[in-house]
Amino acid sequence: MKTKLHIFKIVAKHLSFTKAAEQLFISQPAISKAIKNLEQEYKTTLFIRKRNSIELTTEGKSFLIYTNKILAIYAEMEEKFLHKNEEFPEVIDVGVSTTLSNYIIPKIIAKFRLQFPQTKFNIISNNSENIENLILNEDIDFGITEGSTANPKLQFEKFIKDEIVLVTNVNNNSYSKGIIDVETLKKIPIVEREKGSGTKVIIDSYLLNHQIKKLNAVVFFNSTEAIKNYLYNSDHYAFLSIHSISDDLITNKLKIIDIKDFTIDRWFYFVNRTGYLSRTFEYFKTFIRQNYNF
Repeated sequence: MKTKLHIFKIVAKHLSFTKAAEQLFISQPAISKAIKNLEQEYKTTLFIRKRNSIELTTEGKSFLIYTNKILAIYAEMEEKFLHKNEEFPEVIDVGVSTTLSNYIIPKIIAKFRLQFPQTKFNIISNNSENIENLILNEDIDFGITEGSTANPKLQFEKFIKDEIVLVTNVNNNSYSKGIIDVETLKKIPIVEREKGSGTKVIIDSYLLNHQIKKLNAVVFFNSTEAIKNYLYNSDHYAFLSIHSISDDLITNKLKIIDIKDFTIDRWFYFVNRTGYLSRTFEYFKTFIRQNYNF
């Protein structure tokens, strides 16, 4: 029952059997069968099937509320009984891309160690390409990266969504309305991350979709913090994760410049070797999902 409810929750989240199958790494027929079993068991219809989409029925929306409550109780019960005497390796080596290691993961690790104070973490912070290579070379067991690749030796699972925005010094008044068009984007001086950065790969992909082969890049750094410190002292621009600039927006150090008809969204992914099974990794993923406010 727990598995079927979890499948229903993921389908309801994406409103897509295909996307749910991709996230859960199971076949689409298995997804459809689980939903059909739930509908038969509870004598209701959870989704309206349209030609190219699905949507929750009124009863489906109510069912989702109960599903979330039940899964939360399952998680609490497992935490209470299954993991009360849980033992983990003395040291967990995990590779984390730079954006995550600077702005998201430290808070989660701190919470984890409150529950398992005997466990130490070796957080290897690097760009996504290097993290993937470390996993393939078996230097680390798993990681969290910015974006995914088609390498069949690696498997990816979505973690959280991110938005990449164009930012500049808050005192830069070149575009007082706070918005530019794509043609202007091609000309302004840009500060970029290094080759191999997950952020840069995503940005370049979106630019190509808008027929932009390259930007007017004037400086390259291998960390987001370096870029931010540069922007504090410059009127140049950079594409950065919204997670990395939340404090800078509050303290009025940086500001967002909107781009007309242009947005960049991406996912952060859990990544491990294909076929690799680890109780530690599975529990760590569960813990992160329960302790990060998506």
